[in-house]
Amino acid sequence: MVENVYRPIRAKLIEVKVETPTIKSFRLALDEPIAFRAGQFVQLTVPGVGEAPFTPSSSPSIQDEMEITILRTGTVTDALHAFERGVELGVRGPFGKGYPTEKMKGRNLVVVGGGVGLAPLRSLLHHLFEHLDDYGRVAICYGARNPSELLYREHFSDWAARDKVSLAVTVDVPDPAWKGSVGVVTGLLKDFDFDIADSYVVSCGPLIMLRFVTLTCLNAGFKPEQIYLSMNRKMSCGFGKCGRCNIGPFYLCKDGPDVCYDKIKDYKDAFSA
Repeated sequence: MVENVYRPIRAKLIEVKVETPTIKSFRLALDEPIAFRAGQFVQLTVPGVGEAPFTPSSSPSIQDEMEITILRTGTVTDALHAFERGVELGVRGPFGKGYPTEKMKGRNLVVVGGGVGLAPLRSLLHHLFEHLDDYGRVAICYGARNPSELLYREHFSDWAARDKVSLAVTVDVPDPAWKGSVGVVTGLLKDFDFDIADSYVVSCGPLIMLRFVTLTCLNAGFKPEQIYLSMNRKMSCGFGKCGRCNIGPFYLCKDGPDVCYDKIKDYKDAFSA
């Protein structure tokens, strides 16, 4: 973490990529390097507008640039989606603990994303792809409402072609050209052909999706301590001061946002907005 997390590091927007009708990826050149772990989040500052929390979607091994994939959903994101390259922004952080990648070494990983939830998971995928020898198999399960909302489609064939990596994609509502699976993402989790006891699940997406992914995995034989949920949509201040992200005694901005289900399973507000 940088010495003063209250001070934004200046960042220049060097690329804007349209991912879907509602989602864009923003690549930033940083004035100072930012070291982050997969799953940690930053506060992205838009001068004169405000700031909002986002999880980088780029590789943690790259510290002088950062890519963030953003759904247009409010004042700050509206401003960001109107920008073109050359705009100066600010980045504060990183915050949170990130994914426990050291703990997961030697194990299989089931990575489950829904909609824009694949964006935070992409940072984890970068890490896994760069260190595949340290892990078992990697199964990527991804779902979106329709084909036009699928993120990173141009990378799917590359991901699936990697050694020890499998990819399954589904949509809720197909278009006439769609030839893949149809249905919710939990439908991709019915059959596991590897040792569940030697695996972890990491999931990011809408809270309702996280709830049903958790129930599906528990029914399949996963234990609560094997399931990690990314509660990125609950983030706000990043310091555990605003009280927006707490589940019981846990403040997800400090104890997460990627939290083990075993820690929060007994709290009724675990999956509430």
